[in-house]
Order: sequence, then C-alpha cells, then structure tokens
Amino acid sequence: MSDYFRQHYITSSYTKDSWVVRDAVAQRIKQKVEAVGVPLKNWDVQINYGIKTGYNEAFIIPKEKRDEIVGKCPEADGIIRPILRGRDIEKYLANWAGLYIIGTFPSLNINIDEYPAIKEYLLSCGFDRLKQTGDAGARKKTNNKWFETQDSISYWEDFFRPKIMYPNMTKYMPFIYDNDGYFINDKGFIITGENLAFLTAFFNSSLFKFCFRENFPELLGGTRELRKIFFDKIPVVKIANSEAQAFESKITEIQKLKNENKSTTHIEIEIDNLIFDLYKLSATEIESIGFQEII
Repeated sequence: MSDYFRQHYITSSYTKDSWVVRDAVAQRIKQKVEAVGVPLKNWDVQINYGIKTGYNEAFIIPKEKRDEIVGKCPEADGIIRPILRGRDIEKYLANWAGLYIIGTFPSLNINIDEYPAIKEYLLSCGFDRLKQTGDAGARKKTNNKWFETQDSISYWEDFFRPKIMYPNMTKYMPFIYDNDGYFINDKGFIITGENLAFLTAFFNSSLFKFCFRENFPELLGGTRELRKIFFDKIPVVKIANSEAQAFESKITEIQKLKNENKSTTHIEIEIDNLIFDLYKLSATEIESIGFQEII
C-alpha cells in the first residue's frame, strides 16, 4: 500500500480564494509561471466593463435601422457604432452580428435635439420605458437623461483604441485583439494599455488555460466568470517590445486565416511554443500541458 501511495500521490495548493488539487508537475509549472509573472493590476493596463444601456432593445439596433437613422440624420453616424455581444467573441475572432449601438453616453453631454432621427426613434421605443427614474417599467434611477445610456461610459474613447475584448461569462475563455473600433455590451470587458497583442496571445494560450482556468469561479454548465477582480491577480511575464512584435504578427495572420475559414491550429501551436520559451518550460512540462484548443 505504501508503494502505491508513493507512486500515485498528488499535492494540493491552497489560497484564501480557492482550493485546487494538482499533480506535482502541474503544481511546479504554475509555481514557475507565477514566480516570474507580474500581476495584471501592476501592468499599465485598464480593464473596463462593456456598455450598460438599461434597455438594449432600444439602444442596440440592426444595420437596417442604423442606415435608416443615418439616412435621415447624417450626423448620427458619429455616435452609432458597431457593437459586439459576449457571444460574438470567438478565439482571436470578432464574429460581428451586424449590430450597432446608439452611443448617447452621458459623458458626451449630447444635445438630443441635434440628432432628430435618433430622438424620433428612441421615443418610438417608449418614453416611459426609457426614463431613468426607477419607476415601474422604467430604467433604474440615475441622474442621466431619458435618451442616454444607463452608465456614464467616461472611458468611451478606449473603444476606438487597440484593445482586448472578452466575454464576462464563458465556457471556452476566448479573447480577441481588436483594432477596428468595436464597442461591446455589458456581457463583455475591454482591456487597454501596454503589450495588448502579447496579452491576447497569452490569454488564448494553452499555458494560461492550464495554469489559471481554476482562478475563475465556475458557474452552471462549466461556464467561468472572468470578472476584473479575478483578472487583476493573474501574473504575466513582462516582455520587451521587440518580442511583442512577433505575437502581433502571428495574431494578424490568425485573424486573416479565420476570416477565410482556414485552420489556424499550426500558428496557435507556434504561439504556445513562444510562450513556453518565455517561461523556460522543460519538455516534460510542455508535454504535461499539451495543446488546449477547447476547454
């Protein structure tokens, strides 16, 4: 019996946030990754929630309605932007459903009378439903105007910058690197700041899923909750700008192939190997991780 336990024992790791049982190799890998990583909260990055409108049925519109509004009021084109939902994000790919958001964010201090077609459309959705008074049938009580989104969105300019986008609840933990100015609803997050292409590659990597999937609470059906409070604690190794360029190039290639419905597995494995090299993992450790295409 003692021989059996010597051959098949496992070790456990414990923190105040979670209790995880891992075999010796897996525990050694995670300890190695954590030892050289810097928690995201200490990176020059910002994590922000997607846009909460309080009434998506009015503020998120199809292309036909967007074209109709802009046709009547060309100025509206500047505040009606393409938007993704959490379900539209796949690994490295924005699977846009042709939806737009009416971006009347309180932080913009918009005069709705300058956009008569937007005003007309929103009123058709029901003034009492749009009010932000907390009354029965209305949106929750805020200091915002009836035509504005529920949250201020003071960081609205970040949506036009290069960014990482990901869903807030997901089984597969996909991340995209976006440079096309997509917005996202409240079912997702954005990350802006330094070395975003590398971070996208790391979050999509087999190493990240192997080491940190259990850091995110599991909900029903194997879904994980990727809230900021959990992401802040993830340690990631810092790299030089010259090293980051290689990851951006590979992500660009992956996006091109995915848009052509071609396989990208070979490039994703190349990215995995680059990341394994950064962490100086041994052949045994790499074999233990494998290629984790879907969790």
